[in-house]
Amino acid sequence: MSPLSAIPAYSQNLLPQIERLPGKEISELPSALPAATPVGGDSFSSLLGKMVSEVNAQQQVSAQSVSALQSGQNVPLHQAVISMEEASVSFQLMVEVRNRLLESYQEIMRMQV
Repeated sequence: MSPLSAIPAYSQNLLPQIERLPGKEISELPSALPAATPVGGDSFSSLLGKMVSEVNAQQQVSAQSVSALQSGQNVPLHQAVISMEEASVSFQLMVEVRNRLLESYQEIMRMQV
């Protein structure tokens, strides 16, 4: 089972425990669950997939501009360098987002219920 697929099952198992809280009705708890649903209708996994595909597209554009520059086509040097840096920065951002997600998941798994 992947770590992301374990989250919905975990939250469904948590709901009966929330309902058993002493002195609190389920309607008195903060309504964070309806706000957690995506506004645009995209799921979290499709959002991550979209981000990865955009980074991949930037990497491919960068590779094409560098190969065109190397083969002597009419590609300005500064455009090739800029596309390489854009691809590098977007990849670093994706890696940092992944690292933060993994840290968050590990922190959730360490929580005692």
